[in-house]
Amino acid sequence: MPHANVVILTDESEFARLLTACWQAERQAPDITVLNSNSWREQDAPDHDLVVVGPVRDGQITSVLQSLDPATAVILCVPANSQELGRLRTKYPRLVHIPLREDWAQTLLLVAGESLRRAKALQIARQAERNAARNENHATLGRYMLDMKHSVNNALTSMLGNAELLLLEPGQLSAQSLAQIKTMHSMALRINEVMQRFSSLASEMQEAENASQAETEETATPTSRRR
Repeated sequence: MPHANVVILTDESEFARLLTACWQAERQAPDITVLNSNSWREQDAPDHDLVVVGPVRDGQITSVLQSLDPATAVILCVPANSQELGRLRTKYPRLVHIPLREDWAQTLLLVAGESLRRAKALQIARQAERNAARNENHATLGRYMLDMKHSVNNALTSMLGNAELLLLEPGQLSAQSLAQIKTMHSMALRINEVMQRFSSLASEMQEAENASQAETEETATPTSRRR
């Protein structure tokens, strides 16, 4: 799977060599990093979507797994008895065990492909959740602006009206005061243009939403009738 990152953690170089070769023979291969138990530290490891734990030195499996975040996707490809596997799966719900038998490499590639696709789906889902939360914040701001539109327009009307009254009698103002009032008048007009554009945009979005809803209802109506 392209753009995926896999860490192969093993103390047997032949295991890493064979698995890497099998992966690189695939049409779509992930980025692979090979580490041994001596060089492994979760906090220093490269970004990874999957960790494949192969044969390691005696007593290292538990310490390696303990260093992993419980949410990490892990494929364990080592000999293990059922009791030990039961304990490991209880602690690491995303752990998958593949026995070291004749077809272990191909089995591991199939399982890894599914695991990486699931990791990608979770990543997309989390991004969608972040986007939804950000859009909700924007929507809240938009609703507040709509609620305050009338008050802002009233304030702008007052500012423009008073500025225009003062500008009708320029002889009563100093040159500096006159320039400042002209600036205030100009900026108030600009804010007014922004508010008008905002109102127009809000109306366009509402019309588009109504049209989309009407289209959805029209599409659903024939289906209801067929039933």
